Amino acid sequence: MVSVDHALQEWIVDHRIGVLDPLLEAITLAGSFGLIWLALAIVLAGPMWRRPTLAARTAATILVAEAASGGLKEWLGRDRPPLRDPEPEPLVSLPLTSSFPSGHATVAFACATVLALAVPRLRWPLFALAALIAFSRVYVGVHYPLDVLAGAVLGVTLGFAVRYAGAGIRRVARRIEASS
Repeated sequence: MVSVDHALQEWIVDHRIGVLDPLLEAITLAGSFGLIWLALAIVLAGPMWRRPTLAARTAATILVAEAASGGLKEWLGRDRPPLRDPEPEPLVSLPLTSSFPSGHATVAFACATVLALAVPRLRWPLFALAALIAFSRVYVGVHYPLDVLAGAVLGVTLGFAVRYAGAGIRRVARRIEASS
């Protein structure tokens, strides 16, 4: 499985389409630190959508996803794809952290899940954006496909966990308020 993972990563990097390089670099940058997801949550939480807690829930999701993927990276310690000489090298600077799971993919899929649960009619564009951010990490040469796949699975799991933990907290708060 690992050899297929490495071979697929090499094939994707070896078959980059030059005109797409700046676009996928921009997408990978947009996925950094969950900022694009927070911006989307602020728009979707606005007066038209009437979801005042969505931005806070998304920010919490970003923190949880970053912590979980960071902890797993530290624990598992998988090396990033090697720099190759001659070209192609990564299109972005190689992160100093380990490779597995992809933090970008974890955050993207966690936030896409939280936002899709809040605004179901946008689920397909949200998950398409998450998939594009995840794929960009392989394309730019800093992750293997299994890194982003694991990040996606972890992210969806964390997205549901954040959503239902928040619902549980709200139920407890209403019970406390009702008993007062």
